[in-house]
Amino acid sequence: MTQPIKDSIKAFIIENFLFGDTAYDLQDDASLIENEVIDSTGVLELVAFIEDRFDFVMADADIVPANLDSVARIAAFVAKHTQEPARNKMSA
Repeated sequence: MTQPIKDSIKAFIIENFLFGDTAYDLQDDASLIENEVIDSTGVLELVAFIEDRFDFVMADADIVPANLDSVARIAAFVAKHTQEPARNKMSA
């Protein structure tokens, strides 16, 4: 079930941080920070994308490498939060 999430995240990263370079071999479990794909400003852009695309608000405590340092980690984090009851989502 995380494949569509993973595909969406990967497309965002390729478009926004790799400037559309589809030749870059972006592995699902590769560190985005260690491989210099994103920096601290990029993390903020990524958080904004996640919140907008997947319709939930990330807590400050969730903005850590354990959740955001690879496509696989991001997809797992998003899948977990999009499957939680609606009471955990911020209402508009």
